[in-house]
Amino acid sequence: MNKALANMPAAIQIDGSQGEGGGQILRTALALSMITGQAFELTNIRAGRKKPGLMRQHLVCVQASQQISQAYLEGAELHSQRLYFAPQHVQSGKYQFQIGSAGSTTLVLQTLLPTLLLQKGVSELTISGGTHNPLAPTADFIEHCFLPTLAKLGIESEFKLNKAGFFPIGAGEIQIKIQPWQHQNKLCLLERGDLQRTEAFAAVLNLPEQAQIVQRELATLNNGLKLDKQQQFFLKGISQGNTVYVQIKSTHHNQLFTALGEKRKSAEQISDHLAEQVKQYLKSHAAVDEYLADQLLLPLALGQGGEFTAQCISEHTRTQAHMIEKFIDCKIEFVELNANLFQVNVYAAS
Repeated sequence: MNKALANMPAAIQIDGSQGEGGGQILRTALALSMITGQAFELTNIRAGRKKPGLMRQHLVCVQASQQISQAYLEGAELHSQRLYFAPQHVQSGKYQFQIGSAGSTTLVLQTLLPTLLLQKGVSELTISGGTHNPLAPTADFIEHCFLPTLAKLGIESEFKLNKAGFFPIGAGEIQIKIQPWQHQNKLCLLERGDLQRTEAFAAVLNLPEQAQIVQRELATLNNGLKLDKQQQFFLKGISQGNTVYVQIKSTHHNQLFTALGEKRKSAEQISDHLAEQVKQYLKSHAAVDEYLADQLLLPLALGQGGEFTAQCISEHTRTQAHMIEKFIDCKIEFVELNANLFQVNVYAAS
């Protein structure tokens, strides 16, 4: 080990097979390590997955984190199941990262965002790769749901989808400008308030008969949800794909539900499934869905804390809470109010 690490405290030991056991453990560990300056050693990385170890998009998260924190690294290679990461000095600035596949740009963004918003200077990130991935938040979700909710906490950012990127080609690009987090607000989102508008958007990129696809998707959604607004648009990029999303605008919160077109599923099947998700949400009294619940824990723990209601608490979210509590002095509580309603309380470090 080099001299710079000789005086560092022992690394936090993390078993990557715990809980949900996926890449989220790595991304959260990287973010919290950079924020706290605490080194970590992660073993059994993605042990339960079909292809265990670090995949390309995980490696880009590691390399990007190293670049912004000048970290000392061991085990940062494809398929590695062990990683040692010791950050040195985080630097705000202008960064560009290329995944070089359809790996998720938004997951790289979510790894770096918490660290960069705590710096004194403005940062700009441009990340190339997949923007609409089945197992990650889409660029639309980030732009229209995640970042507007963070704005309630006082987090300011400007987001742009420059090019869409679908599996398997990717080649999409997102861009974000992150302001230093100067005025931290506590979140109180126990009720979403009255329903104001239900809006649906369908978009396509380089598909045959693409106009008909989006029209059929929107018609199906309108049948199921009685939309206040529907809009179709055509994306820029070199890959091929289709995405459709519904925005539920309520008094206190805007929630987004997304679906991606699939080869063996009709436009009607895609939209029916999406409409069902929206109906389940509207039936519940929850402010946020399970995915946003997962993504809010870290910003709340780093700021003034807060409380919100969620439809359900996934294994993913419980693993996330456990990881956060490993690194920082905070407490995260999940209280079951009924079968489809949970209250989440995040008590930030005093």
